[in-house]
Amino acid sequence: MYNQLCDTVKIVPARRKVGNTRISVSGLYPFKKDSAVAFESTLERDFLIRLEIDPNVLAVESQPFTIEYIDNGKKRVYTPDFLVTYKHDSYLPFIPPKLVEVKPAAELEQNLNLWKTRYRAAMIICKEEGWKFHIAHEGRIRDRLWLNAMFLQKYRKMNFSFADSKHLIDYVRDREVVTFDTLLARHFSGKWDRANGISQIWYLVAHGYLVCDLSLPLQPSTELWISGN
Repeated sequence: MYNQLCDTVKIVPARRKVGNTRISVSGLYPFKKDSAVAFESTLERDFLIRLEIDPNVLAVESQPFTIEYIDNGKKRVYTPDFLVTYKHDSYLPFIPPKLVEVKPAAELEQNLNLWKTRYRAAMIICKEEGWKFHIAHEGRIRDRLWLNAMFLQKYRKMNFSFADSKHLIDYVRDREVVTFDTLLARHFSGKWDRANGISQIWYLVAHGYLVCDLSLPLQPSTELWISGN
């Protein structure tokens, strides 16, 4: 059956367009301030929020194309939710693009037998293109990385000039690794100054100027460094 499916799978322009629905939350998410990415549920939105703080991500496209395939002799179509592409840097290992389907775990459990042929079709396309196919449910999305991304959301929306932040970046670069608390104490004193400093440092983390291990809780002892160090 797998070989037969291989002969009948192809990509066509996307047929399903994101729009408002009565049963879910839909909208446009301002991804990395460079583009607006459509989503059709709060789970898809949370996937984008989590993805946004990954410094390796270059771009994400919503419903990039439709896959045509044959299931039990009938022509079917399937439109994946997202195509994620990654940056290519000399100091980073190659990360292949990822075709992603976002579904609640309960729906997957209930309908996996019904959907398995469409997912096999997606895996065939990914193998041909050199991509990876990934199914993301809430257990894979709403984790510690997502919690940190949610925490950093408000700081991402703030505005600090690079000139005002350069001394912080240079300080971390010179010392290679610095804790959040050390950086704050070294450059900010007084109640209001420290409050501003907290916002400014998390702003730099939210935008990738400073890097930390986002799989761990963000706290005063969080270690910060510069990307590439």
